[in-house]
Amino acid sequence: MAKFQTLDARVVRSVPLSEFTKHLELEVNGVSHFGFVPGQWLSVKAITPEGEEMTRAYSIASPPGENGHFAFCLNRVEEGFMSNYLCGLEEGAQVTFQGPFGSFILRPPLRDSVFIATGTGIAPFRSMLHWLLADVERHQGHRFWLLFGARTEQDLYYHEEFEGLASEHGNFHFLPTLSRAGEEWKGLRGYVQQHLGEIVGMRTDMHAYICGLDKMVKANRELLKELGWDRTAIRYERYD
Repeated sequence: MAKFQTLDARVVRSVPLSEFTKHLELEVNGVSHFGFVPGQWLSVKAITPEGEEMTRAYSIASPPGENGHFAFCLNRVEEGFMSNYLCGLEEGAQVTFQGPFGSFILRPPLRDSVFIATGTGIAPFRSMLHWLLADVERHQGHRFWLLFGARTEQDLYYHEEFEGLASEHGNFHFLPTLSRAGEEWKGLRGYVQQHLGEIVGMRTDMHAYICGLDKMVKANRELLKELGWDRTAIRYERYD
């Protein structure tokens, strides 16, 4: 595929994840296989009501497969045209995009890794972890932690899915934490950076992947550096 080739995809499924968030599944038109590396993103194009062409980048929220399907995890942004446009699409609607792009991907050789996300920053990790855990030869001998922060339980996108992966794979640990948890919540509380030290301990031989808003990314990068991590072992992608 040419690097800047423009493609079209058809919406095949739209699932609400919360009041403001959608899981959107699409099928690329005219191809039997759409190749990308887990963690990459696509540049989506649309025309505003004023006739202006707008492009926005969205991480792919599904693993590579043998067909032309991919998914997005989309959060409605107040007064944001593209996010509201995409979240409002119904099955059969067409989406124009370019890609895949991006270098926020798993770094070889594979090490024990911690994945740190908030909000829709979970998207690239859904892609990475499903891909990793689908084949024992990819993940055997390594351990993975997904530290996922949200305000409330309803904001833990794909919660049951990650719980299922953790129950199926003894080397994968799903650690959701809530900053505004109700009394009935029995999991971790607070922000992701408050629990990162408990996971990595004194180790500096791991990889860390961080995705979310800049403030969260910065806090976790600084903590890991304070713990003696080399900056090359920390990969991150900011959503603002």
